[in-house]
Formats: sequence, C-alpha cells, structure tokens
Amino acid sequence: MTHDRTIQAVAGAVLIGAVVLAGGVLTGLTATAERHVLRYTNLAVAGAPPVVALGTAIGALRGIIVDYLWIKVHIMKQKGLYYEVMADADLITKLQPRFSAVWAFHGHNMAYNISVVHNTEPERWEWVKQGIDLIRNRGLRYNPNDLQLHRELAFFFAHKIEGVSDDAHLFYKREFAREWHNVLGRPPYDYEARIQWIKVVADAAATLDQAERATPGVTALVEKLRTELEPFKDRYRFALDKSFLKAFAEWEAIKGQSAYARIFDFETRTRQENPVFVVFDEIAGDPEYAEAWKALVAHVRKRVLLDDYNMDPQLMYEYTRDFGPIDWRHGQAHALYWSLKGSEQGEERVELSVDEVYRIVNNDRIKLQAMQGLARWGRINLDLFSNDWVSRLPDPRWIDVIDRYWEQYSIKHRATRGPGPDIFMGFHQNFLSSSVRELYRSGEVKLARKYRDRLCDLYGMGNPQRPNPKFCAPLEIFVWNQVKDEYTFQSHLAASDVAASLRYAFRIGIGQDRPEVFQKALEFSQKVTRYFKENEYNAFVTKMGSARLGALIDNLENSAVTVFAQLMVDTTVDMGERLVIYRRAPDDLKVRIYDLVAPLLRMQLEAHPLGSRFPFEAAFPEPPGLEAYRRLQREKGGKPKDDDDAEVERR
Repeated sequence: MTHDRTIQAVAGAVLIGAVVLAGGVLTGLTATAERHVLRYTNLAVAGAPPVVALGTAIGALRGIIVDYLWIKVHIMKQKGLYYEVMADADLITKLQPRFSAVWAFHGHNMAYNISVVHNTEPERWEWVKQGIDLIRNRGLRYNPNDLQLHRELAFFFAHKIEGVSDDAHLFYKREFAREWHNVLGRPPYDYEARIQWIKVVADAAATLDQAERATPGVTALVEKLRTELEPFKDRYRFALDKSFLKAFAEWEAIKGQSAYARIFDFETRTRQENPVFVVFDEIAGDPEYAEAWKALVAHVRKRVLLDDYNMDPQLMYEYTRDFGPIDWRHGQAHALYWSLKGSEQGEERVELSVDEVYRIVNNDRIKLQAMQGLARWGRINLDLFSNDWVSRLPDPRWIDVIDRYWEQYSIKHRATRGPGPDIFMGFHQNFLSSSVRELYRSGEVKLARKYRDRLCDLYGMGNPQRPNPKFCAPLEIFVWNQVKDEYTFQSHLAASDVAASLRYAFRIGIGQDRPEVFQKALEFSQKVTRYFKENEYNAFVTKMGSARLGALIDNLENSAVTVFAQLMVDTTVDMGERLVIYRRAPDDLKVRIYDLVAPLLRMQLEAHPLGSRFPFEAAFPEPPGLEAYRRLQREKGGKPKDDDDAEVERR
C-alpha cells in the first residue's frame, strides 16, 4: 500500500506541476494566437441559422457545420444560385476565417459569376471590386501567409481587369486607373524619379503626430482645412481618407495636369459651382503651407494604402526600385505586387511535394506574365476629366526587367518535376523573340538589335551546348525568318502584323513626332506586301478562278489608309490624341480617308466634351487636294464605297 501511495503522490505532484506549467504557457500561446489571428471565432454569427449558432456555441461542432455549409455552397453553385451562395460562404468565413479556400471561392463568385449577371458596366465593376476587396482587405488579413490566396488575388488583377474576356474590360481598366490616380497621383515617367516618387509615400509619417513632428505646420493645415470646409459639410465631409485624395487629385488636374480642364476652362466654372475647390485652391496655393501640404498628402496616401487596400507602401517602393517603372494605375502592377508578396510570405508554408510545388511555379509564372503585360501596355496616359478609354502604350523598359529575372525562376525550379525550368526558358525565348519582332516593326531598330544580340548569346552561337544560328542572323533577316513561315500557313498574321506596326507608327511616330518610327513601319509594311505579291505560292488561283490571297494583297497595299481610317474612329483612343495625329498626318493620307471617316467622326466629336469647344470643321479640317481626289474618284467610277464606310465604322 505504501508503494501504491507513493506512486499516487508522485503522479499527483506531476499532474499538478503539468497543470501549473500549462497554465503558465497558455497565456503566452493565447496572446500569440490573437496577435497572428490563429484562432477561429468563438462568437455566434449575427443572423445565422439556429444550427450554426448551436455549433458555434458548442465549439466541437464547428467543423461539422462548416462541412455542411461547404457542401451546400457547392450544390447551389452547380445550380447557378450565386446570390444564395453569398450568404453561406460569408458564414463560413466568419466561422473559420483561416479557411483560405472559402475566401478564394467567395471572391471569385463575386468577381466572376455575379458580376457578369448584370448588364451595366458600373454594376459589373462594383461586383468585381467587391470580390477583390473581400480577398485583399479581409481574407489576407486573416491569412497573411497564404500563398494560394495571394496568387488568386494576383490572377484577378491580371485576368479580370487586364484581360479581355469580359465585355466590360475597357470600363474596368478606366475606372481602375482613375481610382489609383486619385490615390497616388500621376507618376513621373523617368525611372529614377518614379522611385523617389513612391519612396516619399513609403517614408511618410504613419500618424498625424509624427507628421507634425517631422514637418511643423501639418496640424495647423488640417485644422484650417477642417474649419474652412465646415460650412460645406453637406456636400463634402472632410476626412483624411480617399475622399480627401480624390479632391486633391481633381484640384491638381484642374490646375495644370488635365488638357481637358485647360481647353474648357474648368477652373473658372468650378470656382463658381464648387466652394470646396475654392478652399482647396486658396490653402494649397498659400506658400506658407507648401511643405505641410506635401507631408499631409504623403501621410494620407500611406494611411489609405495600409487601411483601405492592405498594401505596404514600403514594399511598393522596394518593388519599384528592384523591378522596374511600376505604374500603380495598371492592373498588372497589382498582379505583380501580390504575387511577389505571396512568395515572400507564403512559400515557406507550402509543402515541396509533387502535389503542392505547382502552387509556387504558377505564382512565379504570374510574376513574369505581369511584367510582360507592363512591357506590352505599361505606359498609361490618363486625363481625369476625359471619358475616353485609357490610352495604353508599350513600355520597352520592362524588357530588361524580364531579361534580368527569368533566369532566377528557371534556376529556382531546376529540380522541379515536370516542365520545371523549361517553362521559364521557353517563356524567355518566345518573349525576347516577339519583342524583337514588335520593336522592329514599330521602328525601334536600336532596341530590336540589342535583344536580338541577347538571343544570339543565350540560344544562338553563344550557346556551347545547343548552338542555333537562327538567333544570330542579321536583324532584318531574323525578323523576316521569324514571320515568313507563319505568313505561309497563317496568312492572316501578315495583315495583323502590318496593322499593329502602322497603328504604333501613327500613335508614336506621328502623334509623338518621331518620324523615323513612322518611316520604319512603312518600310515593314511594304516588305510584307512585296513578299505576298512576288511569291509564286501566294499567287495560287482556285478552281473558281479567284486568287487565293488576292484580297489579302489588296488589303496590304492599302494598309496605311485602312489603319489610319480605323484609328480616327477608334473610341479606345483619346479624342485629343486622335486630333493631334490627324493634324500631323501626311495630307495624301488624310485625303484618302476623309470622306470615309468624316460622318462617324463628326458624330463622335459632337457627343464628346471637345465637341462643345471645337466645331468639326475646325478640329478636323478638310485636307488640301480633297476636291481633286473626289474628282478623280468620280472619273474612276465613284466615291468610296458604302461597304468601306460600313467596315470602317464596324471596326
């Protein structure tokens, strides 16, 4: 008995010690769990069905309830009951906020399934934004280290906003660019200046007290704004948030950034109609507050990024510094941000197994695809007071960035099963080849030669393992060899290449006064046309007696006229830009397209804000020689055909 008593006493002592020790550790564990949001909610969800409230109260049934709701959600989705899915998905996120798959599912349902049910662009855009906000501002705050959630969010920006699958994609691009123009303002074009521009926000004070200590006068500025704007609180509620940044961005645009504001003298009209602008203008224009304004705007921008967008200004600065001239008004910039952030915070939590490593590979692919999107269309020209679609042009500076980083990902995945590094090597080879082709056809010959040389070093005769002379051919031959086989079997590509080349030539060569670009594009167009006219294979005549490529050759010969006519009535190009291009274009081209585009262009101008300022005859005057051209057309048998008119309008 004594022996048993001794064992019981020792066991009791161990038990008491374990309980005491566990109690001491519990406090620290609980604090850590709270700090890192590692706990599920233990509160009943307001408005939840009784079974959910019961499961929440009991605790152990929470997992069973979530499973039940998850199965129900999938059944309703299959039936197309997307709105009904919303309520149950929301309950799951509240019961188990660290169940990241539901956040992704919920956000996708809003941005993709529910948005396309609506027929108006603004309604669709609201649902797309809500889907993005759900993951970015809620899901990732609960799951900051979840790689898949970061990748899903990056995909939304890359595909839903920057893709073309949604009929409202142009509206999304414009509204997104406007929103971020209001938040951060217009970035400088120069790369070093852009780095410093975003660094100002990253280094800004996190609180008003800190801003006042760093720049005395900030507090006085805020109080003056609050006092001066108080009488107008019914139309403008003063707060240091997105509304303040929007008012500031509009003030900047009216004071000098917006061409439309200058043309229509918005300042005079706004002064008469908007007392809030008058207050902003008087205080912002006061030299006494100059430094305080800079500090205050930078502080508010930082707070909005952190609080409203869950984005870290320091990371935004580092990514701009380390990668390239990021324009945060572009959806691909955000795809790049979230995929990079996901790698930094989430890769260590992914099991490097065959079933899981693909998550890392796919996330790295999104990074390169986002950079490719910025290279293709990364230069944004936005006027806040224009309702035209956002003007987007290539930014070749990103080609160097991709050339710098692709190899890192190739080496990183060298041991990955499946395609592994070949994915990134193939991407790089195809991207550089297409970049050479596009740069050359756009008249950027110097840059095209630079990247052809790079291809030669990596994949051509500079490659000791697999030397390939095709990558070292002279530039013109390299480009031509790259496309001629495609032209033989896919002749429609010739017309699209020529059209893209000439479109770039009109917008950059003529619109931005770079005649060498325009000349090179014309030479490229003429060479492609000669190839089809002189190649015997392309002269093949069908049994019906028609030339197989007769229509294509005819189109190529008239490509400059066709592209110019299409550009003049293209509503995705800013009306102001079209006006400049028309004024600078050669008269012989204007003569040939004037009667084709004038009726539709007149209607577009009259419906545009510029139309109230400029009559059509002043904005797009008849070119010299038009009457002689019309006379010649009549002698040949008629004016431009109606179907040509219809084709121009249709395109």
